[in-house]
Amino acid sequence: MKRIIIVFLFIICGLSSYSQVIKGTISDKKTKEKIVFAAVYFNGSFVGTNSDKNGYFTLDITGNSNKPLTISALGYYSVTLTDLQQGKPLIIYLTPKVFELKEVVINAKAREKNLKMFKDNFLGTSDNAVRCEIVNEKDITITFENDTLRAYASKPIQIINRGLGYKETYYLDAFWFHTKRNAFFISGDMVFNEDMSSDKSKKEFYRMNREQTYRGSKMHFFRALWNNELASEGFSLKNIGEGDLLYSNIVVQPDSIKKFMKFKGMLGIRDNAKMTTSWVSFLREFVYFDQKGYFDPFAISWDGAMAKQRVGDILPYEYSIK
Repeated sequence: MKRIIIVFLFIICGLSSYSQVIKGTISDKKTKEKIVFAAVYFNGSFVGTNSDKNGYFTLDITGNSNKPLTISALGYYSVTLTDLQQGKPLIIYLTPKVFELKEVVINAKAREKNLKMFKDNFLGTSDNAVRCEIVNEKDITITFENDTLRAYASKPIQIINRGLGYKETYYLDAFWFHTKRNAFFISGDMVFNEDMSSDKSKKEFYRMNREQTYRGSKMHFFRALWNNELASEGFSLKNIGEGDLLYSNIVVQPDSIKKFMKFKGMLGIRDNAKMTTSWVSFLREFVYFDQKGYFDPFAISWDGAMAKQRVGDILPYEYSIK
């Protein structure tokens, strides 16, 4: 069975519910120089800001206190914060990216083939993915060696998703695809820049396409799981060889704020409307998730239908069916 792990570096932030604004400075880890125009944002959302000429930023975190806080900048690896001190300015250091690439001269035809392979695995092959445009393809360096395709981006990848109606920025940290094993890994963070649904001529198209994409997605599943509404939302849980499972069989709730999944073995998620099944393998004993559809990606590997959902099918956490 093919196993695909997609890591978007979604880390739980330990933000206090009563502190709604955070402040801090961002510097180069080696030189200690302040980093101008670094992006500070909640991964997978529209909420974010940028550092000023002194590397300083402020950000209102109202309504996002349990979301991952990501810091990205051109030429640096992104970081996430997990333990924020209340009332203290944050001091954040970013590590410069160093790519050790062999100089390989390839012709335009080989470049086009490798770029298509990258986009098929990065954006996906769905209708939404096909409608995506990477504006700055020239900033992506692709190598192919020992049956492995690797991609590096010298600048954040700018995406226009004409299927879902969003403009997005993706900060790529790592990407590889092994052609013979059909195994794939992506590490990075994404912020949504613009909602294009204000275009009246396409508003209904975007609305319908977003809802269709949401139905049966990972976001849909975890929101339904949080609310204990799996059956009414069209999902059922399967245990290999042992029949159906219930909410109480897999959810652990230590308090009124946090919920975790806990299960031994492979968990089947059946989308009864689309008649598809996804399989989840647990890499950690407890898997954190929240009411907006966020889950700890380091704790799960996916097989089946949901494993096919890539960057081209991601909706922002602000999305809701109206």
